[in-house]
Amino acid sequence: MSSSDIFIGETIGTAILILLGGGVCAAVTLKASKARNAGWLAITFGWGFAVLTAVYTSAPLSGAHLNPAVTLALAIKDNDWSHVGVYWAGQLLGAMIGAALVWVAYYGQFHAHLTDKEIVGGPGAQATAAKAVEAQEKGAGPVLGVFSTGPEIRNVVQNLATEIIGTIVLVLAVLTQGLNDSGKGLGTLGALITALVVVSIGLSLGGPTGYAINPARDLGPRLVHTLLPLPNKGGSDWAYAWIPVVGPLIGGAIAAGIYNVAFA
Repeated sequence: MSSSDIFIGETIGTAILILLGGGVCAAVTLKASKARNAGWLAITFGWGFAVLTAVYTSAPLSGAHLNPAVTLALAIKDNDWSHVGVYWAGQLLGAMIGAALVWVAYYGQFHAHLTDKEIVGGPGAQATAAKAVEAQEKGAGPVLGVFSTGPEIRNVVQNLATEIIGTIVLVLAVLTQGLNDSGKGLGTLGALITALVVVSIGLSLGGPTGYAINPARDLGPRLVHTLLPLPNKGGSDWAYAWIPVVGPLIGGAIAAGIYNVAFA
């Protein structure tokens, strides 16, 4: 695989991942969406299908890492660091593009949600959604959850541990499936298995932190939230932002170590 193929594949794949994953979060969150309040099951399966679609699309070009933690783990496993920077650059750019496309697709819903007095408060408001108030007190605006993750209980040790554990499960599942016959990454069955693993992680381990398990998935959209001209969008909670970056990277490294000891 050439550096250009890797960069293009990771950019396209991660953009699709975030477009569909962030899209389901927008669908469930925003007031004028037909899927409003569809719940956690919709979100977890939406993210699983997003992974499936993104892997199918990008695998022929880049092997569909789509996650800096997966790239790090594969570099440790194979002792090959030659393309890590290219993978990471494509993943971050793709995540930002995907987040921006969510904004475009739900432009009217974002505006309606963020100008609703019951959501953002202000003069003449009858009530303010309790969760929005709680999030804003922690530095996160009322739609930040469409773009990036945040903890239900803010405890640095627990939040970091949750992200590490979830990422270990994800990366071990990826590593133990091996590569396809062409050596380019996950095969067709691997894409489906990985998608189901993501659903499982979301259902079982996603409740405490929103299961970033992917540094680019959280950092790229958080940057976009900061930059987008959304009315009354509130803060981007940068005080928490290091956890969904560092936690998955630690988890990926640990998973690679486990693989090398137990499976190699």
